Amino acid sequence: IINSLTIHVILIMLSFAVTPRFVLKGEDVTLDVQKPDIQETTIFAWRFKREDNVVRLVNDEVFISTNYRGRVEFSSVDYSLLLKSLTEADSGVYSALLSGDRDLKVAEYEVTVQEPVSPVHLTVNSSSSDSCNVTETCSSQDSSISSTLTCDGGNCFLEGGERSEVTASAASIRVYLLSGSVICNHSNQVSWREDRKETDKERVNHQPPPTTLSNPCIKFTLLALSCTLQIL
Repeated sequence: IINSLTIHVILIMLSFAVTPRFVLKGEDVTLDVQKPDIQETTIFAWRFKREDNVVRLVNDEVFISTNYRGRVEFSSVDYSLLLKSLTEADSGVYSALLSGDRDLKVAEYEVTVQEPVSPVHLTVNSSSSDSCNVTETCSSQDSSISSTLTCDGGNCFLEGGERSEVTASAASIRVYLLSGSVICNHSNQVSWREDRKETDKERVNHQPPPTTLSNPCIKFTLLALSCTLQIL
């Protein structure tokens, strides 16, 4: 016979999926749950990695496991779980369960604790004797990527567009052009750092004076104009 509790639990199970939560190392996080109706013989529990009980609620009495005392807080009002001062060891799956004849899951979180990303540095070097082109190198503590910046007639672009890759620490490092600046960005889900340089300054620093025809950017522009006149 299906009673009202069973129907309620089934509806809860159908309405939730594993929820990802990213947390900066040393910070706190609260895991919420849609408060279920609990019968006298039913136990509510938060469990870590499907094995370790973090907290159990039995007949309105709260039991916090020894390993988690001082590290968590449980709300008897809404059954939420507060995890405090998290470390990488606290990363994993946290499940809210109703235990009777069998365990019924009513909420589940995938918690990932991350370190803040390291600073990044954007360096600029001439890529060849052609001062229209410079190499932009975006470097973090454990990774770096390079891209060629080409400027012509006041317009600049990165060859191949935005470049990005995942670092050894599972963060992302990117180099891209935005609003006249080359931006070097290092980020994960909880923190980010960046360095940027304006393209106008790069053209001044890396090109000969624009009044001389030895400027390869000017030669390129004149050549393009000559070709246009011949076609016309």
